[in-house]
Amino acid sequence: MENLLWVLLLVMVFQTLFVLWNLPQMRRLSQFSICDAKAERGHPSNAGQTQADGNPGWSSGAAEQAIRLSILIPARNEEENIGPCLESVLANEFPFREILILNDRSSDGTSTRIAMLADRDSRIREIQGEELPPGWMGKSHACHQLSLQAQGEWWLFLDADARLSPDALAKVACAAAEQQRGLLTGFPRQITGTWLEKLVVPMMLFTIACHLPIRLVRHTTDPRFVAAHGGFMLIESGTYSRLGGHAAFKDNLVDDISLARAVKRIGEPVELLHIGEEVEMRMYKDAAEVWNGYKKNIYAGVGRSFTLLTFVLSLYFLLYVLPWLTLPWAVFHPELWLPAASLCTLGVLLKARINHWCGQPIWRALLMPLCAAALIAIGLESWRAAAFGSGYRWKGRTYH
Repeated sequence: MENLLWVLLLVMVFQTLFVLWNLPQMRRLSQFSICDAKAERGHPSNAGQTQADGNPGWSSGAAEQAIRLSILIPARNEEENIGPCLESVLANEFPFREILILNDRSSDGTSTRIAMLADRDSRIREIQGEELPPGWMGKSHACHQLSLQAQGEWWLFLDADARLSPDALAKVACAAAEQQRGLLTGFPRQITGTWLEKLVVPMMLFTIACHLPIRLVRHTTDPRFVAAHGGFMLIESGTYSRLGGHAAFKDNLVDDISLARAVKRIGEPVELLHIGEEVEMRMYKDAAEVWNGYKKNIYAGVGRSFTLLTFVLSLYFLLYVLPWLTLPWAVFHPELWLPAASLCTLGVLLKARINHWCGQPIWRALLMPLCAAALIAIGLESWRAAAFGSGYRWKGRTYH
Protein backbone atom coordinates (compact mmCIF):
# COMPACT_ATOMS: atom_id res chain seq x y z
CA MET A 1 0.00 0.00 0.00
CA GLU A 2 2.80 2.44 0.82
CA ASN A 3 4.42 1.93 -2.58
CA LEU A 4 1.07 2.39 -4.32
CA LEU A 5 0.48 5.69 -2.52
CA TRP A 6 3.90 7.03 -3.49
CA VAL A 7 3.27 6.08 -7.13
CA LEU A 8 -0.12 7.80 -7.00
CA LEU A 9 1.50 10.88 -5.51
CA LEU A 10 3.92 11.04 -8.42
CA VAL A 11 0.99 10.76 -10.83
CA MET A 12 -0.79 13.56 -8.95
CA VAL A 13 2.25 15.83 -9.17
CA PHE A 14 2.38 15.40 -12.94
CA GLN A 15 -1.40 15.90 -13.12
CA THR A 16 -1.12 19.17 -11.23
CA LEU A 17 1.70 20.44 -13.41
CA PHE A 18 -0.33 19.56 -16.51
CA VAL A 19 -3.36 21.50 -15.25
CA LEU A 20 -1.27 24.56 -14.40
CA TRP A 21 0.04 24.53 -17.98
CA ASN A 22 -3.27 23.54 -19.58
CA LEU A 23 -5.72 26.09 -18.17
CA PRO A 24 -4.06 29.19 -19.69
CA GLN A 25 -4.27 27.55 -23.12
CA MET A 26 -8.03 28.23 -23.20
CA ARG A 27 -8.69 31.70 -24.54
CA ARG A 28 -11.34 33.77 -22.82
CA LEU A 29 -14.26 35.18 -24.77
CA SER A 30 -13.71 38.37 -22.76
CA GLN A 31 -10.40 38.96 -24.56
CA PHE A 32 -12.25 39.65 -27.80
CA SER A 33 -12.68 43.41 -27.50
CA ILE A 34 -15.79 45.08 -28.81
CA CYS A 35 -14.30 46.78 -31.85
CA ASP A 36 -14.87 46.79 -35.58
CA ALA A 37 -11.16 46.25 -36.33
CA LYS A 38 -11.59 42.50 -36.05
CA ALA A 39 -14.99 42.68 -37.69
CA GLU A 40 -13.46 44.27 -40.77
CA ARG A 41 -11.14 41.32 -41.34
CA GLY A 42 -12.39 39.87 -44.60
CA HIS A 43 -14.78 42.86 -44.96
CA PRO A 44 -12.66 45.78 -46.25
CA SER A 45 -15.79 47.66 -47.28
CA ASN A 46 -16.52 48.34 -43.60
CA ALA A 47 -13.44 50.50 -43.15
CA GLY A 48 -15.11 53.88 -43.36
CA GLN A 49 -18.23 53.17 -41.31
CA THR A 50 -19.13 55.20 -38.25
CA GLN A 51 -20.27 54.10 -34.82
CA ALA A 52 -23.99 54.55 -35.05
CA ASP A 53 -25.20 52.92 -31.85
CA GLY A 54 -22.85 54.43 -29.26
CA ASN A 55 -21.36 51.05 -28.44
CA PRO A 56 -17.55 51.45 -28.42
CA GLY A 57 -16.24 50.36 -31.79
CA TRP A 58 -19.37 48.61 -33.08
CA SER A 59 -21.42 50.44 -35.65
CA SER A 60 -24.63 48.61 -36.41
CA GLY A 61 -23.70 48.45 -40.09
CA ALA A 62 -20.22 47.06 -39.45
CA ALA A 63 -21.57 44.48 -37.03
CA GLU A 64 -24.25 43.28 -39.40
CA GLN A 65 -21.79 42.93 -42.26
CA ALA A 66 -19.20 41.23 -40.06
CA ILE A 67 -21.50 38.44 -38.89
CA ARG A 68 -25.18 37.87 -39.60
CA LEU A 69 -26.17 35.91 -36.52
CA SER A 70 -29.12 33.58 -35.99
CA ILE A 71 -29.83 32.43 -32.44
CA LEU A 72 -31.38 28.96 -32.37
CA ILE A 73 -32.99 27.65 -29.18
CA PRO A 74 -34.41 24.13 -28.82
CA ALA A 75 -37.05 24.16 -26.08
CA ARG A 76 -38.98 21.27 -24.59
CA ASN A 77 -41.05 22.10 -21.50
CA GLU A 78 -38.98 25.22 -20.74
CA GLU A 79 -41.75 27.41 -19.35
CA GLU A 80 -39.55 28.62 -16.47
CA ASN A 81 -36.41 29.17 -18.53
CA ILE A 82 -37.38 30.48 -21.94
CA GLY A 83 -38.49 33.94 -20.75
CA PRO A 84 -35.29 34.83 -18.83
CA CYS A 85 -33.19 33.34 -21.64
CA LEU A 86 -34.85 35.50 -24.30
CA GLU A 87 -34.71 38.58 -22.07
CA SER A 88 -30.95 38.14 -21.70
CA VAL A 89 -30.55 37.85 -25.47
CA LEU A 90 -32.67 40.93 -26.12
CA ALA A 91 -30.60 42.91 -23.59
CA ASN A 92 -27.67 42.66 -26.02
CA GLU A 93 -27.22 45.67 -28.30
CA PHE A 94 -25.55 43.58 -30.99
CA PRO A 95 -27.91 43.53 -34.00
CA PHE A 96 -28.51 39.81 -34.46
CA ARG A 97 -30.75 38.71 -37.32
CA GLU A 98 -33.30 36.43 -35.66
CA ILE A 99 -34.17 34.23 -32.70
CA LEU A 100 -35.76 30.94 -33.67
CA ILE A 101 -37.23 28.77 -30.91
CA LEU A 102 -38.12 25.17 -31.69
CA ASN A 103 -41.00 24.29 -29.39
CA ASP A 104 -40.34 20.56 -29.15
CA ARG A 105 -43.92 19.45 -28.42
CA SER A 106 -43.96 21.05 -24.97
CA SER A 107 -46.83 20.25 -22.63
CA ASP A 108 -46.39 23.30 -20.38
CA GLY A 109 -46.63 27.05 -20.96
CA THR A 110 -43.50 27.36 -23.11
CA SER A 111 -45.44 28.55 -26.15
CA THR A 112 -47.27 31.24 -24.16
CA ARG A 113 -44.01 32.66 -22.81
CA ILE A 114 -42.52 32.78 -26.30
CA ALA A 115 -45.60 34.55 -27.70
CA MET A 116 -45.44 37.24 -25.02
CA LEU A 117 -41.90 38.19 -26.00
CA ALA A 118 -42.51 37.78 -29.74
CA ASP A 119 -45.09 40.56 -29.46
CA ARG A 120 -42.27 42.84 -28.27
CA ASP A 121 -39.66 41.92 -30.86
CA SER A 122 -40.39 40.75 -34.38
CA ARG A 123 -37.07 38.90 -34.59
CA ILE A 124 -38.46 36.20 -32.27
CA ARG A 125 -40.19 33.36 -34.07
CA GLU A 126 -41.57 30.10 -32.68
CA ILE A 127 -41.38 26.91 -34.74
CA GLN A 128 -43.64 24.02 -33.80
CA GLY A 129 -41.62 20.82 -33.58
CA GLU A 130 -42.51 17.71 -35.53
CA GLU A 131 -42.96 14.25 -34.04
CA LEU A 132 -39.62 12.61 -33.25
CA PRO A 133 -38.79 10.22 -36.12
CA PRO A 134 -37.33 6.75 -35.43
CA GLY A 135 -33.56 6.75 -35.03
CA TRP A 136 -33.28 10.40 -33.95
CA MET A 137 -32.34 11.82 -30.55
CA GLY A 138 -34.65 14.57 -29.36
CA LYS A 139 -32.23 17.48 -29.20
CA SER A 140 -30.51 16.59 -32.46
CA HIS A 141 -33.87 16.55 -34.22
CA ALA A 142 -34.82 19.89 -32.68
CA CYS A 143 -31.52 21.46 -33.82
CA HIS A 144 -31.99 19.94 -37.27
CA GLN A 145 -35.41 21.57 -37.62
CA LEU A 146 -33.98 24.92 -36.53
CA SER A 147 -31.20 24.67 -39.10
CA LEU A 148 -33.73 24.27 -41.91
CA GLN A 149 -35.12 27.75 -41.25
CA ALA A 150 -32.09 29.73 -40.04
CA GLN A 151 -31.13 32.65 -42.31
CA GLY A 152 -27.89 33.89 -40.74
CA GLU A 153 -24.30 33.15 -41.72
CA TRP A 154 -23.46 32.05 -38.18
CA TRP A 155 -25.79 30.07 -35.94
CA LEU A 156 -25.66 30.12 -32.16
CA PHE A 157 -27.31 27.00 -30.75
CA LEU A 158 -28.27 28.15 -27.26
CA ASP A 159 -30.00 26.18 -24.51
CA ALA A 160 -33.06 27.71 -22.88
CA ASP A 161 -31.42 27.66 -19.46
CA ALA A 162 -28.53 29.88 -20.64
CA ARG A 163 -28.30 33.54 -19.64
CA LEU A 164 -26.14 36.01 -21.61
CA SER A 165 -24.40 39.12 -20.38
CA PRO A 166 -25.32 42.34 -22.28
CA ASP A 167 -22.05 42.32 -24.23
CA ALA A 168 -21.89 38.57 -24.93
CA LEU A 169 -23.09 38.64 -28.54
CA ALA A 170 -20.73 41.47 -29.52
CA LYS A 171 -17.78 39.43 -28.22
CA VAL A 172 -19.12 36.34 -29.95
CA ALA A 173 -19.26 38.30 -33.19
CA CYS A 174 -15.62 39.38 -32.81
CA ALA A 175 -14.52 35.80 -32.15
CA ALA A 176 -16.46 34.51 -35.15
CA ALA A 177 -15.15 37.27 -37.42
CA GLU A 178 -11.60 36.32 -36.43
CA GLN A 179 -12.09 32.58 -36.94
CA GLN A 180 -14.26 33.00 -40.11
CA ARG A 181 -15.48 29.38 -40.21
CA GLY A 182 -15.85 26.25 -38.11
CA LEU A 183 -17.15 26.00 -34.55
CA LEU A 184 -16.75 28.00 -31.35
CA THR A 185 -18.03 26.58 -28.08
CA GLY A 186 -17.46 26.90 -24.36
CA PHE A 187 -18.64 25.93 -20.90
CA PRO A 188 -20.95 28.47 -19.22
CA ARG A 189 -20.49 29.27 -15.55
CA GLN A 190 -22.64 26.79 -13.71
CA ILE A 191 -25.23 27.88 -11.16
CA THR A 192 -25.94 25.07 -8.69
CA GLY A 193 -28.63 24.60 -6.07
CA THR A 194 -28.88 21.10 -4.62
CA TRP A 195 -25.86 19.35 -3.14
CA LEU A 196 -25.60 16.81 -5.94
CA GLU A 197 -25.42 19.72 -8.38
CA LYS A 198 -22.63 21.30 -6.34
CA LEU A 199 -20.69 18.04 -6.26
CA VAL A 200 -21.10 16.81 -9.82
CA VAL A 201 -21.84 19.63 -12.26
CA PRO A 202 -18.49 21.48 -11.86
CA MET A 203 -16.69 18.20 -12.55
CA MET A 204 -17.27 18.80 -16.28
CA LEU A 205 -14.53 21.41 -16.39
CA PHE A 206 -12.41 19.47 -13.91
CA THR A 207 -12.18 16.56 -16.35
CA ILE A 208 -11.45 18.92 -19.26
CA ALA A 209 -8.68 20.67 -17.36
CA CYS A 210 -7.10 17.41 -16.18
CA HIS A 211 -7.34 15.23 -19.26
CA LEU A 212 -7.76 17.25 -22.47
CA PRO A 213 -4.78 19.12 -23.95
CA ILE A 214 -6.74 22.29 -24.71
CA ARG A 215 -4.11 23.58 -27.11
CA LEU A 216 -4.75 20.58 -29.37
CA VAL A 217 -8.44 21.45 -29.68
CA ARG A 218 -7.48 24.60 -31.56
CA HIS A 219 -4.29 23.53 -33.28
CA THR A 220 -5.07 20.06 -34.67
CA THR A 221 -7.76 18.51 -36.83
CA ASP A 222 -7.64 15.28 -34.82
CA PRO A 223 -11.27 14.58 -33.75
CA ARG A 224 -10.07 12.89 -30.55
CA PHE A 225 -9.08 16.28 -29.16
CA VAL A 226 -12.41 18.02 -28.73
CA ALA A 227 -14.70 19.24 -26.00
CA ALA A 228 -17.98 21.06 -26.39
CA HIS A 229 -21.01 22.20 -24.44
CA GLY A 230 -24.35 21.80 -26.18
CA GLY A 231 -25.73 24.84 -24.38
CA PHE A 232 -23.49 27.19 -26.38
CA MET A 233 -22.44 26.14 -29.89
CA LEU A 234 -21.61 28.81 -32.49
CA ILE A 235 -21.14 27.35 -35.96
CA GLU A 236 -20.71 28.87 -39.40
CA SER A 237 -23.61 27.81 -41.60
CA GLY A 238 -21.38 26.60 -44.45
CA THR A 239 -19.43 24.41 -42.04
CA TYR A 240 -22.69 22.95 -40.75
CA SER A 241 -23.85 22.18 -44.28
CA ARG A 242 -20.57 20.55 -45.27
CA LEU A 243 -20.53 18.15 -42.32
CA GLY A 244 -24.11 17.07 -42.96
CA GLY A 245 -25.71 18.79 -39.98
CA HIS A 246 -27.21 16.94 -37.03
CA ALA A 247 -28.46 14.27 -39.43
CA ALA A 248 -24.87 13.01 -39.63
CA PHE A 249 -25.04 11.81 -36.00
CA LYS A 250 -28.77 11.78 -35.35
CA ASP A 251 -28.68 8.69 -33.11
CA ASN A 252 -25.80 9.81 -30.86
CA LEU A 253 -26.73 10.72 -27.29
CA VAL A 254 -23.84 13.18 -26.93
CA ASP A 255 -24.72 15.50 -29.80
CA ASP A 256 -22.36 18.35 -28.84
CA ILE A 257 -19.20 16.23 -28.92
CA SER A 258 -20.42 14.56 -32.11
CA LEU A 259 -20.85 17.96 -33.76
CA ALA A 260 -17.37 19.10 -32.70
CA ARG A 261 -15.78 15.90 -34.00
CA ALA A 262 -17.66 16.19 -37.28
CA VAL A 263 -16.34 19.73 -37.74
CA LYS A 264 -12.78 18.50 -37.28
CA ARG A 265 -13.27 15.58 -39.65
CA ILE A 266 -13.97 17.98 -42.52
CA GLY A 267 -10.85 19.98 -41.64
CA GLU A 268 -12.58 23.00 -40.12
CA PRO A 269 -11.34 24.72 -36.92
CA VAL A 270 -12.82 24.19 -33.45
CA GLU A 271 -12.21 26.70 -30.67
CA LEU A 272 -12.94 25.92 -27.00
CA LEU A 273 -13.39 29.24 -25.19
CA HIS A 274 -13.72 30.25 -21.56
CA ILE A 275 -17.16 31.91 -21.61
CA GLY A 276 -17.97 31.98 -17.90
CA GLU A 277 -17.96 35.78 -17.72
CA GLU A 278 -20.50 36.10 -20.53
CA VAL A 279 -22.75 33.03 -20.17
CA GLU A 280 -24.17 31.29 -17.13
CA MET A 281 -26.76 28.58 -16.67
CA ARG A 282 -28.32 26.16 -14.24
CA MET A 283 -28.31 22.93 -16.20
CA TYR A 284 -30.35 20.90 -13.73
CA LYS A 285 -32.95 22.00 -11.23
CA ASP A 286 -32.64 19.12 -8.74
CA ALA A 287 -30.61 16.05 -7.81
CA ALA A 288 -32.76 13.70 -9.91
CA GLU A 289 -32.03 15.71 -13.06
CA VAL A 290 -28.30 15.69 -12.26
CA TRP A 291 -28.35 11.92 -11.85
CA ASN A 292 -30.34 11.27 -15.02
CA GLY A 293 -28.49 13.85 -17.11
CA TYR A 294 -25.02 12.54 -16.27
CA LYS A 295 -26.25 8.96 -16.41
CA LYS A 296 -27.31 9.62 -20.02
CA ASN A 297 -24.00 11.21 -21.01
CA ILE A 298 -21.09 9.54 -19.21
CA TYR A 299 -21.00 6.13 -20.89
CA ALA A 300 -21.84 7.61 -24.30
CA GLY A 301 -19.16 10.23 -23.71
CA VAL A 302 -16.42 7.59 -23.53
CA GLY A 303 -17.64 6.01 -26.75
CA ARG A 304 -19.50 3.24 -24.89
CA SER A 305 -16.13 1.71 -24.09
CA PHE A 306 -16.28 -0.31 -20.88
CA THR A 307 -12.48 -0.47 -20.82
CA LEU A 308 -12.06 3.30 -21.01
CA LEU A 309 -14.84 3.91 -18.48
CA THR A 310 -13.24 1.44 -16.06
CA PHE A 311 -9.86 3.13 -16.44
CA VAL A 312 -11.23 6.63 -15.83
CA LEU A 313 -13.37 5.68 -12.85
CA SER A 314 -10.54 3.62 -11.33
CA LEU A 315 -8.15 6.54 -11.73
CA TYR A 316 -10.57 8.87 -9.95
CA PHE A 317 -11.01 6.39 -7.13
CA LEU A 318 -7.27 5.89 -6.66
CA LEU A 319 -6.34 9.58 -6.83
CA TYR A 320 -9.23 11.27 -5.06
CA VAL A 321 -11.05 8.73 -2.87
CA LEU A 322 -8.56 6.08 -1.73
CA PRO A 323 -6.17 8.55 0.00
CA TRP A 324 -8.99 9.81 2.23
CA LEU A 325 -10.00 6.26 3.08
CA THR A 326 -6.36 5.55 3.96
CA LEU A 327 -5.99 8.39 6.50
CA PRO A 328 -7.73 6.56 9.40
CA TRP A 329 -5.66 3.47 8.65
CA ALA A 330 -2.50 5.58 8.76
CA VAL A 331 -3.07 6.09 12.51
CA PHE A 332 -1.93 2.48 12.95
CA HIS A 333 0.52 2.51 10.01
CA PRO A 334 2.51 5.79 10.25
CA GLU A 335 4.42 5.06 7.05
CA LEU A 336 1.20 5.70 5.11
CA TRP A 337 0.56 9.10 6.63
CA LEU A 338 2.84 11.27 4.48
CA PRO A 339 1.89 9.95 1.03
CA ALA A 340 -1.83 9.74 1.91
CA ALA A 341 -1.96 13.22 3.43
CA SER A 342 0.03 14.64 0.51
CA LEU A 343 -2.38 13.09 -1.99
CA CYS A 344 -5.39 14.49 -0.14
CA THR A 345 -3.84 17.96 0.05
CA LEU A 346 -2.76 18.05 -3.58
CA GLY A 347 -6.17 16.82 -4.75
CA VAL A 348 -7.91 19.62 -2.84
CA LEU A 349 -5.46 22.25 -4.13
CA LEU A 350 -5.97 21.02 -7.69
CA LYS A 351 -9.75 21.25 -7.35
CA ALA A 352 -9.43 24.70 -5.74
CA ARG A 353 -7.40 25.98 -8.68
CA ILE A 354 -9.94 24.70 -11.19
CA ASN A 355 -12.88 25.99 -9.11
CA HIS A 356 -11.34 29.46 -9.06
CA TRP A 357 -10.77 29.32 -12.79
CA CYS A 358 -14.36 28.37 -13.64
CA GLY A 359 -16.11 30.63 -11.11
CA GLN A 360 -17.01 28.08 -8.44
CA PRO A 361 -16.50 28.66 -4.68
CA ILE A 362 -12.96 27.69 -3.77
CA TRP A 363 -13.96 26.20 -0.40
CA ARG A 364 -15.94 23.45 -2.16
CA ALA A 365 -12.62 21.93 -3.16
CA LEU A 366 -12.67 20.38 0.32
CA LEU A 367 -15.49 18.16 -0.98
CA MET A 368 -13.29 16.66 -3.71
CA PRO A 369 -13.52 13.04 -2.45
CA LEU A 370 -17.32 13.31 -2.44
CA CYS A 371 -17.27 14.85 -5.93
CA ALA A 372 -15.22 11.94 -7.24
CA ALA A 373 -17.32 9.33 -5.44
CA ALA A 374 -20.57 10.79 -6.84
CA LEU A 375 -19.13 10.83 -10.36
CA ILE A 376 -18.00 7.21 -10.02
CA ALA A 377 -21.44 6.12 -8.81
CA ILE A 378 -23.22 7.83 -11.72
CA GLY A 379 -20.65 6.47 -14.18
CA LEU A 380 -21.31 2.90 -13.03
CA GLU A 381 -25.04 3.44 -13.30
CA SER A 382 -24.57 4.90 -16.79
CA TRP A 383 -22.82 1.70 -17.86
CA ARG A 384 -25.40 -0.54 -16.14
CA ALA A 385 -28.31 1.19 -17.91
CA ALA A 386 -26.67 0.56 -21.29
CA ALA A 387 -25.44 -2.96 -20.55
CA PHE A 388 -28.72 -4.30 -19.19
CA GLY A 389 -31.08 -2.50 -21.53
CA SER A 390 -32.99 -0.21 -19.17
CA GLY A 391 -31.83 2.83 -21.16
CA TYR A 392 -31.95 6.49 -20.23
CA ARG A 393 -34.95 8.67 -19.41
CA TRP A 394 -34.68 12.35 -20.32
CA LYS A 395 -37.22 15.11 -21.05
CA GLY A 396 -40.04 12.58 -21.07
CA ARG A 397 -38.35 10.32 -23.62
CA THR A 398 -36.45 7.03 -23.28
CA TYR A 399 -33.20 6.41 -25.13
CA HIS A 400 -30.98 3.34 -25.44
